[in-house]
Amino acid sequence: MRAIYFEKNIPKIVAALALKKIWPGVIYSPLAPTVFRDLPEPPLPGPRGIRVKNKVCGICASDLHLLFVDVDPKVHPAALPGNDPMYLGHEVCSEVVDVGAGVTTLKPGARVLMKSRFVGRTCHSQEISPVCRHCAEGNYCLCANRGRGLGTPGVGGGWGDGYTAHETEVWPAPDFLSDDQVALIEPIACGVRAVMRRIPKDGETALVIGCGMIGLATVQALRAIAPGCNVVAAARYPQQVEHAKKAGAAIADRDLLKAAEDMTGAARYKGEFGNQTILGGFDFVYDCVGSDATIQQSLRLARSGGTVVLVGVNLKPVKVDLTPIWHEEVDLIGEIAHGMESWQGQRLTTFDLTAKLIGEGKIDTSGFITHRFPLDRWREAVQTAVDKQSGAIKVVFDL
Repeated sequence: MRAIYFEKNIPKIVAALALKKIWPGVIYSPLAPTVFRDLPEPPLPGPRGIRVKNKVCGICASDLHLLFVDVDPKVHPAALPGNDPMYLGHEVCSEVVDVGAGVTTLKPGARVLMKSRFVGRTCHSQEISPVCRHCAEGNYCLCANRGRGLGTPGVGGGWGDGYTAHETEVWPAPDFLSDDQVALIEPIACGVRAVMRRIPKDGETALVIGCGMIGLATVQALRAIAPGCNVVAAARYPQQVEHAKKAGAAIADRDLLKAAEDMTGAARYKGEFGNQTILGGFDFVYDCVGSDATIQQSLRLARSGGTVVLVGVNLKPVKVDLTPIWHEEVDLIGEIAHGMESWQGQRLTTFDLTAKLIGEGKIDTSGFITHRFPLDRWREAVQTAVDKQSGAIKVVFDL
């Protein structure tokens, strides 16, 4: 079994952090905590274990944060126990090839998408009873028992030939989705979850900052879930602008304060030392970048009493002016991945809701996958994903 994984090896992490500024190639060297290895075929992780072979897997920003050691050990998730090593790749469509004697939900030949395995073990995968309140609600990413370390973790990930997992750690894919669409469900579901955290009303205006895969998914989710709202996108690259326009979004000027003036009637003010802000602004801002600059920008771009949804991943502490939260009563909320949603009187998973919206034609997956690579060209694939001048939106491994 081939697999690419990140080891929680402190000397290697320190070495990579110290050297990458002067030697960017260190992340691919033996000094780096990320390795590409052939592993022995692992046994099933218990009676409810499954084995899959991978078909298509996307490259996600969270994978790249680990690969490039763009992390700080002082952030909250780093203090929590988790799987070691951390196998890269979770946007993956796979086929079940083997099941344990206790598996009741899957059979060989079924197509599945990795669901909870990348965020750590849950009450279900650890077979804890009674389950915590979050797992009972279907919000497995928030499991209160992630740190218990019970049971046997799976081996392998999406950036590889296959993996093993507990049967509850995958989502059975419906037949009407193609393999590519199954792999895209995970990143699109992140956009769907972001919108479900706060849904704009008819006539309200929502700004999406950052139009990578997650940002474009958020634009489409807004159009599908809140069709009566006005969607504005802040996109940097031509392929992003094209997709955002295709989804019905207006494109914001690079000067987002000016865009707020022009599009919402906000009033702009200039203080000392280049300090600028507005009164008025967007009803909702979905920050799909999550950097110091974009969080600070988002809080100022939201109107008084507005909402900022933090969607983008940043594994470092940030330095941000939080005064709009109290001075303008702006709500700042987060979202992680996917879980359970309430939609049109139903309770269904984010994956099921996303698949439903795709099946109904309300979310269009065409054109999202721009580049395909075999696994042995993984370094080239990574560089293509990083370099947006390549025209990349979603780069995948064709396995």
